[in-house]
Amino acid sequence: MTALQLWWLDIQDTFYRCFIEDNRWRYLVKGLGNTLLITFFALLLGVVLGVVVAIIRTSYDKNRSDMQPGIGRGLLGLGNALCQIYLTVIRGTPVVVQLLLGVFVILVSLGNDVTIACIVFGINSGAYVAEIIRSGIMSIDNGQFEAGRSLGFNYIQTMWYIIIPQAFKNVLPALANEFIVLLKETSVVGYAGVIDLTKGGEIIRGRTFEAFLPLLAVAAIYLAMVVFFTWLVGKLERRLRSSER
Repeated sequence: MTALQLWWLDIQDTFYRCFIEDNRWRYLVKGLGNTLLITFFALLLGVVLGVVVAIIRTSYDKNRSDMQPGIGRGLLGLGNALCQIYLTVIRGTPVVVQLLLGVFVILVSLGNDVTIACIVFGINSGAYVAEIIRSGIMSIDNGQFEAGRSLGFNYIQTMWYIIIPQAFKNVLPALANEFIVLLKETSVVGYAGVIDLTKGGEIIRGRTFEAFLPLLAVAAIYLAMVVFFTWLVGKLERRLRSSER
């Protein structure tokens, strides 16, 4: 028997022990489900937080010079200060530390680690989404605000019906890319005991003492998802460009 045949038999045996024996492939399937679940709900929460923070910050930047001193300007200034603190803290600390604080300290009373991971990653993503959306709002010409006012809209109505839809269209590809980044960032939830895709591979490695095939399978699944979502983002960008013609 040649060396190549021996190597192939060894690969087959390793594959059987890593994925077939005791149905260990289920760790990857369960982990993949948790990874997609955390990514999806974290992005939803991140978009909601990002929109709120972006509106507060852009409203303060655009209106502070025209507002008269009073409670309205004071509340808007306070909101802007809180948003800046939020952005500084979240973007200035590692997501792993935020996750561990959420699971073992701040949100420990929730008891469900997957739910906590969704909240923590949502709060983390919201800081980056806020800057993406803020850049989209700031890119809208001031004439759009004036057009809204001429139609009888107040500031909030102008933002909601005119500015935000245009800003979302401008930043949608960037938001889609944030989804891809978030998908890969969730690979650290295993530190908090959540069985995600990476943790599923680690469990198989711990049971079989084989590292190559489990980690290769994890990497291949992540790569396949990233390639697929990147293709969707590219298709979305082409659709948006064609709609502008």
